[in-house]
Amino acid sequence: MLENYIIHIAILICIYTIFSVSYNVALGYTGLITLAHVALYGIGAYTSALLTRAGYPFISGILLAGVVAAIFGFFLVYTTRKLKGDYLAMATLGFAFVAYSIEINWTGLTRGALGLPGIVKPALFGFRIGSNVEMLLFVFIVAVISIAIMWRIVRSGFGRLMEATRDDETGVEVLGKNAFAIKAKAMMISAFFAGIAGSLFAHYISYIDPGTFYLTEIILLLTIVIVGGAASMRGSIIGAVLVVVVGDVLRLFDLPSVLIGPSRHIIYAVLLLCVLLYRPRGILGRVDLI
Repeated sequence: MLENYIIHIAILICIYTIFSVSYNVALGYTGLITLAHVALYGIGAYTSALLTRAGYPFISGILLAGVVAAIFGFFLVYTTRKLKGDYLAMATLGFAFVAYSIEINWTGLTRGALGLPGIVKPALFGFRIGSNVEMLLFVFIVAVISIAIMWRIVRSGFGRLMEATRDDETGVEVLGKNAFAIKAKAMMISAFFAGIAGSLFAHYISYIDPGTFYLTEIILLLTIVIVGGAASMRGSIIGAVLVVVVGDVLRLFDLPSVLIGPSRHIIYAVLLLCVLLYRPRGILGRVDLI
C-alpha cells in the first residue's frame, strides 16, 4: 500500500517537474509573466486524450499535444505582444479562463463537466504500459529527455538571447535582434513541453475534466517555480519535489476527504506568500520576480 503511494507521488513529481521547468523557460529565463500555462497544460491533455480515444496511437497523441500547445503559445504571445508586466499577467489569465470555458461548454468534444473517462495508458511499439512501476519508468525517461533538451536550449546562444530579452528588451532591439521573435520561440518551446506534461498526466490519471486545469493548478505551478527559484531548472526540480510531497502528505492524516483539497490549496497559498515575502528568489533562483 505504502509502496504504491510512493510510486504515485514519484510519477506526479516527474510530470510536474516537466511542467514547472517548461514554465520557468517562459517566466524565469524569458521574463514572460504569464498565467496561461495551466491552459496550455490542459490543451495538451485534451489533445492527447481525444486523439487516443479516436483510435490514434499514443505517440501521435503526445507529440501533437506538444505541437497544438505550442501553436496556442504562439497565439498567446502574438495577441499580447504590446502588453507587459501586470497587464500581460491579466491578459494571459483571461486566456486561461477562456480555455476553461471552452472545455466546460463544448460538450460535443470535451463532454464538459462530465470529463473524459477511460483514457488509455501509454503504448509504444506494441508494448502497453500496465503497472505504475512501468509508468514511473516511462515518465522518468520522458522527464529526463525533456529537461535535457530545455537545458541545452537555455545554455545555448538562443538561451542567452532569452535572458537578455528578460533583462533589457530595448537593448536587445538596439542590437538588431527581434525581441518578439525571441519571446515567441521561447513561449512555443515552453508551451510544447507543457503540452507533453499534460498528455502524460491525462494518460496516467485516465480521467480529466475542466476543473483539473483551473485556478488551483495555477497556484500550484506558481508555488513550485517560485519556491524553487526563477531561472533555475534545478530549483524547479526541487520545488516540484517539495510542493508535491507537502501537498500530498495530508493524505497520511485522518482527515475527511472534503477537507483534504481545500487544506492543500491553503498550504500552497501560504507557502507561496511566505517565499514571496521572505525569500523572493526562492531556493536556487537567479532573478527576482517582484
